[in-house]
Amino acid sequence: MTTHFITAEIDLQETPAELLEAIETELKKQGEPLRWAVTSVDVDEQKATVEAVVTTVRS
Repeated sequence: MTTHFITAEIDLQETPAELLEAIETELKKQGEPLRWAVTSVDVDEQKATVEAVVTTVRS
């Protein structure tokens, strides 16, 4: 198992619940999230930047 630090841009959603789902879906594409945080929001571009630590299983 290895850990990786990743950064992802997520489109802002209509509700906080939808934003949470979009963040979790995007992070799971990279591995299993251990922790994550929204580090910035660009209101003009309607994007949130998320930084996360994820784990992946070596094959």
